[in-house]
Amino acid sequence: MRACGPVTDDVTGAPPPAYGYLDIDADTARSASRIYWDDAAAEYQAEHGEFLGDSDFCWSPEGLRESDLRLLGEVAGRTVLEVGCGGAQCARWLRGQGARVVAFDLSSGQLAQARAYAASTGVDVPLVQADAMALPFADASVDVACSAFGAVPFVADSAAVMREVARVLRPGGRWVFSTTHPFVWCLPDDPDDNGLRVYHSYFDRRAYTEHDDQGRAVYTETHRTIGDRVREIVAAGLVLHDIIEPEWPAGQDRTWGQWGPRRGEYVPSTSIFVTSRPPAR
Repeated sequence: MRACGPVTDDVTGAPPPAYGYLDIDADTARSASRIYWDDAAAEYQAEHGEFLGDSDFCWSPEGLRESDLRLLGEVAGRTVLEVGCGGAQCARWLRGQGARVVAFDLSSGQLAQARAYAASTGVDVPLVQADAMALPFADASVDVACSAFGAVPFVADSAAVMREVARVLRPGGRWVFSTTHPFVWCLPDDPDDNGLRVYHSYFDRRAYTEHDDQGRAVYTETHRTIGDRVREIVAAGLVLHDIIEPEWPAGQDRTWGQWGPRRGEYVPSTSIFVTSRPPAR
């Protein structure tokens, strides 16, 4: 499939439906992510900005904060890379903890939001427009890498992201990322009782894809099982320390898309993977 080009059904030649599940290539996923996030960045930040904070590190819609979990370890004086930074809220929080931070995102729209937050808060961090599958950073150049729902769910080849992050980490460096829990792919995209109904195969790895009227992919999100994630991490030469599957916090009644207290009472919607590059021998 061609980036930004029309997508057609391989058998009939007809345009695909408005949304569905397809095998996609890296160029299609990259193009769709740019289209979607360039268009949606301002609305996304307006809707979720208060919950995320302008200089805070929120791991997930459950409201897990790095200030409480400390999954990254000590960051003061360390070089930290935020992968898929969006508005760079996490990067600004890390800067406030004494870290040397670089943040990147594929979307110019999200980076524009990050610059606006920097202007309003007075907390500036270096921003780079980059693809997580081909990082423009030197080998063994960062101490810690992190991502809160950035990049990993939206690329066609998340194993390549694991390899790239492993490459830029120094020996002993930590890589922690949160993403949609894979079981969510079995359920409707609803936070209420309807969202408790299994309707899709856990083992279908095709990307959820939305298209415009011309058949162009304008949003993609890729499904991987827990086992897939573990294998990607191990194949990249990383050590897996923990997988966190958060329960919905008591007393939090807000919803965020399919996330909410009703469904969160029964199944996790987020997974956080804590990994590191082995230390030098």
